[in-house]
Formats: sequence, C-alpha cells, structure tokens
Amino acid sequence: MNVIVLLKQVPDTETQIKIAPDGKSIVEDDIKWIMNPYDEFGVEEALRIKEKFGGEVTVVGLGPKRVTEAIRTALAMGADKGILITDDALEGSDSLATAKALAAAVRDLEYDIIFTGQRAIDDDQGLVGQSVAEFLGIPHVSLGIKVEIADDQSSVKVHRPIEGQTLVIESPLPVLITAQKGLNEPRYASLPGIMKAKKKPLEEKSLADLGLDAAEFGEGARKLKILELTPPPERKPGKIIEGETPQEKAAELAKLLHEEAKVL
Repeated sequence: MNVIVLLKQVPDTETQIKIAPDGKSIVEDDIKWIMNPYDEFGVEEALRIKEKFGGEVTVVGLGPKRVTEAIRTALAMGADKGILITDDALEGSDSLATAKALAAAVRDLEYDIIFTGQRAIDDDQGLVGQSVAEFLGIPHVSLGIKVEIADDQSSVKVHRPIEGQTLVIESPLPVLITAQKGLNEPRYASLPGIMKAKKKPLEEKSLADLGLDAAEFGEGARKLKILELTPPPERKPGKIIEGETPQEKAAELAKLLHEEAKVL
C-alpha cells in the first residue's frame, strides 16, 4: 500500500513565543522548529502499514527551506521519499490555500491512504486535512485513534473517540485520515535511519511546478485574516498559606478561598 503523510513544521512546545512588532505574526528568530506532534502519529501509522502490507511512504511538507528538517526527520524514521512545496508566494497563506497546494502536489501520486495531524499545535485550526480531502474528492475521517485495513486492502475502519464512547467508521480507499493522540507511539529515528535519510530522494516543487497561480496564495489572498495577536493575561503570583499546624493552614486556606477566590 502507498501512504502519503502531510506534515507541518511548528515551533517547539518549549519555545518562548513573542509577538512581532506588526501585532499579527510571531518573532521567528531563535525559534526551534519541530515536526507537528500530531503529524508524527501519521508518520508512525504510515510506517506500520508499510511494514505490514508493503508499499511506499511519501511525506509532503510546505513552507520555507527549513521545513526540509521536518521531512528529513520523517525519512529518518523510515519514510521512503519526501516532497517540499516551497515558494516565496506562499508566505502568509491561510489553511485553504495551504490545502490547495498540498492537494496539487499529491493529486498525481499513487496513494491508498493520506495521513495528517488532526490539527497543528501552532495555529490550532484543524482545517487543512479536511480541505485537502475536499480538493481531491476523496472521503476523510478525522481524529483517528485506531486504523484497521481490510484484508483485501479495499477499505479501512477508523476508530474515533466521542463522548465516552468509540465511533467506528468504515470507508473505501483512497481516504484521508487525521491522526489523534492515542493512535500509536511514534518511534525515534535510529542512527542508521538518520544516515540513510541523507540519501533518500527529496524533491522541491514551486507553485508553478504544480500548475498553480501564485496570485491565489499569500497574505493578500487569505480568506481568513489575522487582525491581531495578543498574549494571554499574566497569571497572578501564587500565595503561600501560613500557619503553625495543618489545621491552621487548612482554616486559612478555606478563608482565602471564600473571601478572595470566592469559590466557596
């Protein structure tokens, strides 16, 4: 089976994010970039399918040249080849334009399943996967925590969580599945895998290569516009409860919860 994984490069969760002077973007200096964690689940599931059924795993990323690092990470994990969509005209594109470019890149490839994360941890929108499926005219199942492929490899059952239960959806192939935490535990790239990744094919494509009009991408073409970014409010400092005994501390805590926090 041939599986495609769409991945995004995002700031590390431990990176301190600062808002840029324009108030609409972030300062990218000194940021550590990583593969979106939800996309990692997609890479791992694709590799497990390859190990069971054979075939190839192709990873596709979009963005500046640095996205190559995330693609190489997936190749080091075991993916076979990568594609990077990179073009200056993509800067500032929204989720819909991103999905359009990704769909154009995979449309002529042979695939049975497409994986991507259920959302990216930076913008937290969760729109790209479903939009790619719509552009390609294939079904999609979101929030997958278990994937079962039929023995004849013509269909798939995807388990997704709902209100204390599990919903099982069956779909014919090809299909796009967005990966949720719980689907698997992504493997670490081994040293031999890292060395092999340097020799695996990684193709770069521009919007022109994909037959797309650059005017449909970028800040000016956004359907969803960012008006302003604001940091979350600062947390109030914690308070140490004074008292000689546990009983005194408990009484003081109850008093503060009632009089100051007003939760009792």
